[in-house]
This record gives sequence, C-alpha cells and structure tokens, in this order.
Amino acid sequence: MSDYNRIEKAMTYMSEHTSRQPTLEEVAAHVHLSPFHFQRVFCRWAGTTPKRFLQALTLERGKRMLKEEQSLMDVSHAIGLSGGARLHDHFVTLEAVTPGEYRNNGEGVAIQYGFHDTPLGKMFVAVTRRGVCRMEFLDYGSADEVLTELRKTWPKGELIQNESATSYVIDALFSEHAGWGHGPLSLNVVGTNFQVAVWRALLRIPPGRLASYSQIARALGYPKASRAVGNAVGANPVALLIPCHRVIQQSGAMGGYRWGAPKKQMVQMWEQLREEPVELYL
Repeated sequence: MSDYNRIEKAMTYMSEHTSRQPTLEEVAAHVHLSPFHFQRVFCRWAGTTPKRFLQALTLERGKRMLKEEQSLMDVSHAIGLSGGARLHDHFVTLEAVTPGEYRNNGEGVAIQYGFHDTPLGKMFVAVTRRGVCRMEFLDYGSADEVLTELRKTWPKGELIQNESATSYVIDALFSEHAGWGHGPLSLNVVGTNFQVAVWRALLRIPPGRLASYSQIARALGYPKASRAVGNAVGANPVALLIPCHRVIQQSGAMGGYRWGAPKKQMVQMWEQLREEPVELYL
C-alpha cells in the first residue's frame, strides 16, 4: 500500500467513524502503520495532523459557514459573476467547447489521459491541447467505465494514455508547492450554456467556503432553479478544479456528490486544513 493509498484510506475511515471519535492508534492500525509513523506520513501528505482533521470533521461546519456567508452570497458578484475568468484559488480558466467543436464530436482532437494516486484517492485526468476536459475520482468506477464516458463525450477524439502529459494537473493540486509556479490551469469542458454558467459560479466560491444550491440559483438570476442548478452541479466533468464539493443544501446538510458523501466531506476538510500550520505532536 502506497502512502497515498494509506492517507486516502485513513481519511475515509475517519469520515465514516467520526461519531465515535477513533483514536490515533486505531486509525494507524487500520492502515497498518505505527501511530508515530502514521502521524508523520499523514502530516506530510494531508498538510495537517490526524487530530486536527478529525476535529474539523466533528464540527457542524456547513450550517456555520452558510450563516457566515449568507449576506455575502446573496450578492451576485460574491461568487464572481462579475469580473474575469481567473479564479480565486488555483488560477483556473474555463473555456467551453464551441458549438462547431461539439458537432464534430471531437474529430481531430487528441485527448491524453492518465491515472494518478493522490492523498484523496486514485484520480483519472484527461486533457486536450486546450486544457483539462475530465477529472474524477475512481472510487465508484473502473478505468473502463471512465474511458467509456469520455468516449461518449468525445466519440471521434483520439484517446492516448500518457500519465506524463497529465501529471502537471496533479502536481498543481497536491505537490509540496501546490498552486505555485504551475501557471494558470485551463479547462476545456462540454456543457450547455446553463451548465457552464453554473460551473463558472462554482469556480468563484472561495476555498474553505460553502454555498447552497438556492444561493447559486439566486445569484444567477434564476431564484426558482435550485433543482436545475443541482443537476448542473452533478454534471460537473472536472472534480476539484470545478469545486462542486463546495455546494451543500440550504439546511447545511451535505447534499449529493457523485463520489459519495464521505468523499465530499473529506475533500472539504482537506481543502480547509491544508494551509494551516502543521503541529506534529499535538
């Protein structure tokens, strides 16, 4: 088991057993490490201590953050509906596939893809010359399944497995200097005008903050379109970079996530804690 696999397995275990507060020794045993070694590995890859991660999971974070952001998120520009395409956290630019490109079904487009281990689990990444076109966790799908979905979107595109061509995306998110020195990350996605508008709104929710489906609907000028917003969020083709994990229900409940509620909670906690100082022995 690699360190990546151990940290992903440990985060999942803590997410699934938060109510009974598993001890450091228990979680370490679950991933077959001594408590001392597990804590050092976890801090190195997750950017925080196991104790701090579990504390964050324990908080009723959604309701608290929604309350803090209520007045701000009711204003359209608070989620970036005014301004340029450069994003708050990863300096990502989103470019939708043109109608002509869509009609051509990806003909003449080379799509390179790769499978990568990360602290949040194994991920699939696919890129065109214009940017990332698909990124997702493999928790509930096989490699064949994600490739089948990719072919449905780009039926005439040329698919080429090449991890070296996609590793820059993983480095930009998870390397020791994540977010620095990688230049802007570009996305090249297929979606309806409404879906793309929702995805752009998601990109403007600051890291560590949350918004509800109804807040996004109101900000887009469609206050009764919460369900449509939810469908667009669920159709997000690029995990993490288009942060659908930052959207929860108005009540503060976690809401749906293609890769499961524990994964959604794990991603939220990782994002919230990764820039905090690491205290190894607390």
